[in-house]
Amino acid sequence: MNIGDVSKRASLPPKTIRYYEDIGLVTPERATNGYRSFRKSDMHKLAFLGRSRALGFTIEDCRNLLALWVDQDRASADVRAIAKEHLAQIESKILDLQEIRDTLSHLVRECSGDERPDCPILKSLEKFPMK
Repeated sequence: MNIGDVSKRASLPPKTIRYYEDIGLVTPERATNGYRSFRKSDMHKLAFLGRSRALGFTIEDCRNLLALWVDQDRASADVRAIAKEHLAQIESKILDLQEIRDTLSHLVRECSGDERPDCPILKSLEKFPMK
């Protein structure tokens, strides 16, 4: 398969596929004319990477998950540990976002939004550090 075909099948842009090749996540064969020639296994790896990235895994996590996926002697505990760490990071980000939302909601409620120059939103933003 050429890069256009594998791009459609794996639902990834060609630029992303080239990047994954550059960093060693996939290694397509090269035809005599220099064009990439993707095998079915490359397409499966790319689809796997696309789904992993859609879940927010880092490139390094993707590299580790891909290695575990290929390793038939893997321990599922190793996979779970990566996913569990990622989940903890997501939960932490959610808490941060909720705090940001609460702060911004409070500031929006406090701002009268009229023609007067007094604005609690700007007053809050000029303070350093926030909180």
